[in-house]
Formats: sequence, C-alpha cells, structure tokens
Amino acid sequence: MADLWLMFSGAFLAATLLPGGSEILLIGLLTNNSEPWLALLIVASVGNTLGAMTSYYLGRAGRFAKSPKDFENKHYQRALNWFERYGVWALLLSWMPLIGDILCLIAGWLKLPVVSSTIMILIGKTVRYSLIVFLFMTAV
Repeated sequence: MADLWLMFSGAFLAATLLPGGSEILLIGLLTNNSEPWLALLIVASVGNTLGAMTSYYLGRAGRFAKSPKDFENKHYQRALNWFERYGVWALLLSWMPLIGDILCLIAGWLKLPVVSSTIMILIGKTVRYSLIVFLFMTAV
C-alpha cells in the first residue's frame, strides 16, 4: 500500500511544473513486484492526471495575472497553435515532457471545458503509462 502512495505522489508531482520522472519510479516499483501492475498503472494515471489538473487550474487562475502578450515564448506559442488547430484534443499530448505541462496550463487559461479536458488528459497519461508497463512486461 505504501508503494501505491509513493507512485501516486511521484506521478502527481511529476505532472505539475516541478521537475520529476514518474516513469522511472513506475519501472522501479514494477521491478520490486510489491503491487500488481494494474494497480500501479491506475494509481500512476490518476495521480498524473490530478497533477496535470493542478496545472490546469493554475492556468485558469493565471488569467488574472497574464495577458495574451505574455505568451510570446516559443513553447507557449506552439501550445496555443495546437489548441487553435485541435482544441481540447491537443490535451491527449499532455504526457509529453515540457510541452505537456504548458498544454495543461494553457487549457486552463483558455477556459477549456473541465470535464472534456480531464478526460483527454487521463487518456493521454494512461496510454503513456500503459506503454511503459507493456514494454517492461515484455522485456522481463
């Protein structure tokens, strides 16, 4: 049970603007075989999604502090272009390093719908963790 909390915490923090790699933690816990792989997958996906939603709500709160002109950074511009082109579907890429955090932040800033944003983020994060688990299980 402690490993599940560790996985949840690591995944949550890795999805915020703090640096961290929950993938390595997941592989370590899979190697340890202390918890079933499905439980680790679910806990990692939910924790990472909730961390991403923290960034989403920070973006929403940031509407009061940032103007569109403040988003001239190339990473922000790329994320804004993805939202212009794909809308909420761009959040399927929220698992990507660096750009994923920015996507979640901008989704909140743009006030994209919470439910559809959460679903897209959860799908993207779950697919990434599923791929890691699958690759680990086939390698062992």
